[in-house]
Amino acid sequence: MRPQSSGFQQYLLYFAWIVSVIATLGSLYFSEVLEYIPCELCWYQRIFMYPLSVILGIAAYHNETSIKKYVLPLSIIGGAISIYHYMLQKVPGFEGIKPCTNGVPCNVDYIDWLGFITIPFLALIAFVLITISLLLVKTPKENDGYRFED
Repeated sequence: MRPQSSGFQQYLLYFAWIVSVIATLGSLYFSEVLEYIPCELCWYQRIFMYPLSVILGIAAYHNETSIKKYVLPLSIIGGAISIYHYMLQKVPGFEGIKPCTNGVPCNVDYIDWLGFITIPFLALIAFVLITISLLLVKTPKENDGYRFED
């Protein structure tokens, strides 16, 4: 028997899943429809985001809150890559660091909405929303007073 989550708790996994799906579809839209060629750091961010769409979808369907120990490392590392990528684009001191040696340079802004919203910024927002959602999800160990029986 599983305990019932109160209020918004039961929707946090679904929210994290929806964010990951939107981020995945958004990245595919930029590359496949608008034909923006992803740089090396964009590929690394995709490596961390795409599995989240599948893992969080399965976890949300089964209400498996213990999944956060597997998903949080992916979202935190992906977010760190996004921060670094965004800094390469927006902070002048980082221009000398060139992680992308072949293909598209990592400091290219395909989009620059409102002067600060770029593709790595959008990825960072997605990773942050997923991370915060998962940190707010209570695992069975965190639910005080419940006994789990099958």
